[in-house]
Amino acid sequence: MLRTLHAPALAALALAVAPAAGLVAIAPSAASAQTPADATQKFNAFLDAEFAEALKFSPQTATTLGRKEGYDRLNDLSEAAELKALEWRRGSVARMKQGFQRDKLSDEGKISFDMWSQELDRAELAYRFRRYDFPFGGGGAHSGLPSFLISSHLVDGAADMKAYNARLRALGPAMDQARERAVAAAGDGIRMPRFAYERMIAESRKLISGQPFAAEGPDSPLWTDAKAKVARLSAAGKVTPQEAQALLDEAKAALTTGMKPGYERLIAWGEGDIGKAPSGKVGALTLPKGLDWYQAAITLQTTTTLTPDQIHSLGLSEVKRIQGEQDALAQKAGFKDADAYYAELNRADPPQPYTDENRAEILAYSNSLIAKSRAALPAMFNNLPAYKMEVIREPSFSEVAGGAAHASGPSPDGARPGRVYLHMLGKTSLRASLADLMCHEGVPGHVMQGDLRVRQKGAPQFRLAARNAAFNEGWGLYSELLCKEMGVYPDIASDFMRLDAELFRAARLVTDTGLHAKGWTEDEAVAYLKATGRRGDDQARAETRRYIVNPGQATAYKIGMIRILQLRGEAQKALGPKFDIKAFNDTVIASGSLPLSVLDQRIKDWVAEQKRG
Repeated sequence: MLRTLHAPALAALALAVAPAAGLVAIAPSAASAQTPADATQKFNAFLDAEFAEALKFSPQTATTLGRKEGYDRLNDLSEAAELKALEWRRGSVARMKQGFQRDKLSDEGKISFDMWSQELDRAELAYRFRRYDFPFGGGGAHSGLPSFLISSHLVDGAADMKAYNARLRALGPAMDQARERAVAAAGDGIRMPRFAYERMIAESRKLISGQPFAAEGPDSPLWTDAKAKVARLSAAGKVTPQEAQALLDEAKAALTTGMKPGYERLIAWGEGDIGKAPSGKVGALTLPKGLDWYQAAITLQTTTTLTPDQIHSLGLSEVKRIQGEQDALAQKAGFKDADAYYAELNRADPPQPYTDENRAEILAYSNSLIAKSRAALPAMFNNLPAYKMEVIREPSFSEVAGGAAHASGPSPDGARPGRVYLHMLGKTSLRASLADLMCHEGVPGHVMQGDLRVRQKGAPQFRLAARNAAFNEGWGLYSELLCKEMGVYPDIASDFMRLDAELFRAARLVTDTGLHAKGWTEDEAVAYLKATGRRGDDQARAETRRYIVNPGQATAYKIGMIRILQLRGEAQKALGPKFDIKAFNDTVIASGSLPLSVLDQRIKDWVAEQKRG
């Protein structure tokens, strides 16, 4: 049965979904004689050519798609480059509207038209508030770029390794560009919080510590990766011993003379500027025009027009509803209420310090949960993932106690598997929570979503790279419910922890808006997540800091899930016995990561098709 959600919240969300891009196009006269399929085929060819140009601004995106254009370059992080890319996109959308009529395209073509147009709207808004986007926040340039090189830059031959070395050398100049942006933002009175400075400095030091930066000590993360990549080439017989040594010598020089100086300059700037960094009250309200920025961030993250007040109220109502469902499930398990059951679960499985032994056991169990969910997929889907998936530990240089798990999809050819990353510092979490986590991050959540996205057939290439947080995270949270419906959760405890995870996402709506629109301090937000979201000290602190440096992102989960569930309920009502849950789920996920307005239209078109039979 579909769960009952609060009607006022659903109504507010439906009204807040921005309309899809309208028809503002002039087509060649010959277009009127084309069938929708013919017009869409030509339109897709146009978009593929445009996307090939767009990739010149982002060689890292090309890499994540398994393409090797610009394989020896990192993205240009300067403001000038961002403006140049925006100006190009303005021209591209103008060319699209001049050359194609939306109403002459197929349904999938209309989706592509709307998405390409809305990407310009998002780019315009992001550029307007460009200095509010902290370049060294959680997962910022200093740690994000090394992580990208380790996980996404595949080395299949000597040329790929030389390209990797070129990117290692480019890390130093990239840090200079990102630092220049932070300095410009500071000139506007915009600085990231003190804790972000501290984390950036600590992570940067880790990345340039050890060999080859020092004569002794363990290998640094990127040196470890470079040696592993060359070793695989040698084992495969793709390079001679002499060539392998030359590649390693080149990597060492790139690290010590290219990367290191830029990181040293970054650390020196951070240490010199940290005294001016805010702490305590650190939300958007503390920044000039901060509330305008926060509304923009919500729009970018959710693709809706919801206001902070609406989201705060939605969060409070959802917290109350989920707490009631948890109480009912706890009573089914023989306990007075949710608090009593949660206390018993923690007594039976108390947090333990991480060890090599329990890390290995948790990873093995998590991988088995992914396999179990994957085997159950035919109950809810016709279209299934094809590529390998794995759960691994977060890289050491970006790992923090209580850090949020995250996922990356496979490359389009499957050479790079889909992955779930777990932070394994501090203390363990409840084992009963792992099933839900693997459903969200793995199957049928983000890794499966990425698998299907990169294997889309007949869609223009840009759709393989599309990222919309409300869709992505809404799908991840919806996937947790699908796992219940597939019978994946092994016991009441696991299902209770599914509700606990949803309660946490509802608490995020309250916390994110509290921090950025209600004037909450960091400590007030931590206290709320501990009391209402049932998070431990480490996770409550890590999550709060994540929301501070990435405003609005935490609101995307519940907003996206509620919209998917609302669309499902509407389709069930409209189709009655003709409603097919497998076909609905396939339709939601099949077209890639969509703005919510585009998803609305996609489901309405699907319902109309089903009615026609």
